[in-house]
Amino acid sequence: MTTLRLVDVTMRDGNQSLWGATGLHTAHMLQAAALTEACGFRAIDFTSSSHMAVAVRYFRNNPWERLRRMAAAMPTTPLQFITTGLRFIAWQQADPEFMRLVYRALQVNGVGRFVLLDPMHEVPAVIEAARLVKEEGDAEVMCALTFTLSEFHTDQFYADFARAVGQSPDIDLFYIKDPSGLLSLDRVRTLVPAVKAAIGNRPLEIHAHTTIGQGMLSSLEAARLGISAIHVGVGPGGDGSSLPEANRMLANLEEAGHTVEIDRTALARLTSYWNRVALAENLPSGRPQNFDASFLRHQIAGGVMTTTARQLDELGLSHRLPDVIAETEQVRAELGYPIMVTPFPQMVMSQALFNVIGERRYAHVSDQVIRYCLGKFGKPTSPIDRQVLAVIQDRPRARELENEPTFPALGDLRRQFGYAMPDEEFLLRAVMPPEQVDAMLATGPSRATYTPEAAPIIALLKKLAAKPTARDLVIERGSFRLALHAGASL
Repeated sequence: MTTLRLVDVTMRDGNQSLWGATGLHTAHMLQAAALTEACGFRAIDFTSSSHMAVAVRYFRNNPWERLRRMAAAMPTTPLQFITTGLRFIAWQQADPEFMRLVYRALQVNGVGRFVLLDPMHEVPAVIEAARLVKEEGDAEVMCALTFTLSEFHTDQFYADFARAVGQSPDIDLFYIKDPSGLLSLDRVRTLVPAVKAAIGNRPLEIHAHTTIGQGMLSSLEAARLGISAIHVGVGPGGDGSSLPEANRMLANLEEAGHTVEIDRTALARLTSYWNRVALAENLPSGRPQNFDASFLRHQIAGGVMTTTARQLDELGLSHRLPDVIAETEQVRAELGYPIMVTPFPQMVMSQALFNVIGERRYAHVSDQVIRYCLGKFGKPTSPIDRQVLAVIQDRPRARELENEPTFPALGDLRRQFGYAMPDEEFLLRAVMPPEQVDAMLATGPSRATYTPEAAPIIALLKKLAAKPTARDLVIERGSFRLALHAGASL
């Protein structure tokens, strides 16, 4: 059997899959840093541009500061950044020189590994992004083979893509990314050998979600077939719509005769910490999922399904959910089978919702779907249905969006914000609302420590202190005395 490594996804993909990317702030992560470092993970799936935006928007945390402090606390474990290539926070494809600055700043601040995920599997786009990353630092570059089910996404499709991308010397390794948990045991047995034959001696990892109960088994089978690392979530950050839970994965791998390079005592401590965080912050733990064959047809991510169900309930149309699911399958086929990975699940299911509750199909089309049909997200894997394309493009809004301004050139943005502005602030201001960046900067450095057991008490005190009638609060017990007075802050 083989020797394997684990990649921890708790802070990024686990947080996103289970807690909408808003479950964890900087202090949660900093408190986990030393515990995580001690485990010996191959890497930490740590952030993305959307997660950086969430840090600013929801927590007023500086994402650059978060990176620096985490990298300093974890000097031997690479922090991973996942990107769709030449985009940063904004939906538009950015000026390559702007992205060069992004990749430079990320590496200066501690990113040691990049995942390049092009949803359309466009070879030139991946190769260009890899070149920019390597020219601005020495981070590892991993190319994503994003798995989906369609008549076009065959083993040969993925092998050909991997072989073509592998011509670039800037690609260090590959991984099979299964964001919807669709990868079956039978498909693993054909896909992994096909990809390994195409990439030669470069490492291959697997990132298989457990949304419909298959991720654990498909990862174990991939281990038997010679992959180098398996992506997992720790404790409450694993299972559900996240990745296989680390402790159970470790036990299963060892039962199968594999050797896993991980510190079990450290993993137990880290698991205990995340369990206490989840309890303190009321974050639902991932749970093992039953197999649901319907996902193989509609491929709707769990979070998008939940959001749509809530929207229908608010409209008094909960009984139409089965119709929306069926329409999602049809819309995805008509749009050329986009892989259901951000931002496409939201786009496809929203269009399905409009089609079901509207006066006729495609009577209302979102700007993002129009942009997709105009090719602003890249070339679809298969052609868009001609009739649907004509309906979408034959409207005034399509003509407006076809001529909308492109992402500004780096030089123009520098002139707009001033050459003296630090790179980190400049990159955020170029793509985010100014008031959000202002609020983040005014907040100052994030807290460095977090105690799960104290979190409910602090939350209660904040609520009490916010009441107009609660001018002075004093808590005494033995030699302990805590006083809060009007005007004080926590």
